[in-house]
Amino acid sequence: MSDTHDAPGADPALKAELLALAQEAAGRAGALLRDGRPADLGVAATKTSPIDVVTEMDLASEKLITHYLTEHRPDDGFLGEEGATSAGTSGVRWVIDPLDGTVNYLYGRPDWSVSLAAEYHGERVVGVVAAPVRAETCHAVLGEGAWRDGQRLSCRPSPPLDQALIGTGFGYIAERRVAQAAVARELVPRVRDIRRGGSAAIDLCDVAAGRLDGFYERGLNPWDLAAGDLIAREAGARTGGRPGLPADTELTVAASPGVFDALQPLLESLGAWHD
Repeated sequence: MSDTHDAPGADPALKAELLALAQEAAGRAGALLRDGRPADLGVAATKTSPIDVVTEMDLASEKLITHYLTEHRPDDGFLGEEGATSAGTSGVRWVIDPLDGTVNYLYGRPDWSVSLAAEYHGERVVGVVAAPVRAETCHAVLGEGAWRDGQRLSCRPSPPLDQALIGTGFGYIAERRVAQAAVARELVPRVRDIRRGGSAAIDLCDVAAGRLDGFYERGLNPWDLAAGDLIAREAGARTGGRPGLPADTELTVAASPGVFDALQPLLESLGAWHD
């Protein structure tokens, strides 16, 4: 996140406005994706590799979100996975993943989501993750806690690492996947088990909800983690990257505090932050 020391914080009215817009935009995009999925859905393009896919529905979802937000707040900026990027002049920037878990969606699996975060002068203040097939929406507002459909979220009490259920994900570049598999091989004997869901936004919400004790992944982009990171932190989890650094593309770690204290240095020693 950017340095915010010289920028004013978002007032409660602005945060409430941004939350309401994010919830509505994510809900509309989620409904489009759930109800409008073509039976013959195919790959529209690829990104980092032939298995890192974009479907026509990713593009339609991002278009819906950006049009809706622009209609209500025309001066805001955007950072979107599928190319919706603009600076804006209001101090607010929306970080958009219109379909997190595209491969799950392509195959008709349920773990995919729409992820929206709002930043104010570089500080993340609102996060919403809608998972339509789960019929769940999680949200957080900076300083106001994390919630799932009206229920306050709280991460699990920290077990010893060898009793912790840990989520992770794998990239799409072959060399990175090989390195990530090597890290997972070393980690498996030291934890209760590992889960690989396919949507980092959902995994971060699952840490917030106590469905995972921790999560880590290398290679996440800002739109993958922006909303889920805030939701996890507001539920009492700790988040970060390499020791002393925030969650970023190099490494993202989120866990209940005791698990975080054990997991982060272990991932550092295993080289989870490089290929």
